[in-house]
Amino acid sequence: MNFSDRCWFFFMFFLFVSVAEAGAISSLKNFMQNTRTVRAAFSQMVLDKNGRVVQRGGGTMQFERPGKFRWIYEKPYEQLIVGDGDRIWFYDHDLNQVTVRKLDVAIGSSPAALLAGSSDIEKSFDLAEMGLDDGIEWLEATPKTKESTFEWVRLGFTPEGILKAMELRDHFGQTTVLTFSEVERNPKLPQELFKFSPPEGADVISD
Repeated sequence: MNFSDRCWFFFMFFLFVSVAEAGAISSLKNFMQNTRTVRAAFSQMVLDKNGRVVQRGGGTMQFERPGKFRWIYEKPYEQLIVGDGDRIWFYDHDLNQVTVRKLDVAIGSSPAALLAGSSDIEKSFDLAEMGLDDGIEWLEATPKTKESTFEWVRLGFTPEGILKAMELRDHFGQTTVLTFSEVERNPKLPQELFKFSPPEGADVISD
């Protein structure tokens, strides 16, 4: 799975809810109605099909619905993902390469559609409660289209209705695990965060 495909799960950072209700599905739907902006830190771990850790990373993110976000990987290497409401920009600092996609095409039936797309999430995803595990309530979202780049996304909420963890399984058997911390709900975010201009000399690839 290439860099752009691996980055789709970044949209899941949006999942911070304001009202605690029984069940992860209720928490997700509550988020769609009550959370406009989010700021948080994240850590990331990628597991191969045998469950072995093959990569660790982390960084920070900001988000404003609908369709605006800034996701920064600080390690293991610098990467930036910006959604400006119309397009999504993926910038690889080491390669000095930019990939740009139209937001409506990129969202499709991806994890982004859970949050940045229509509030009718069940139009594109089958949602199922997975129950309580170690104090975390889990939800599984399975895309209805076969064109998705992943098999499922699992979201883990605290009893207070705050997203604690996210797991994504791709079609190659890899699982990406995100853990969120320092989450701020509905902070005031400057619009400059959601603007991007390719650096001078960067290769720009449009899909």
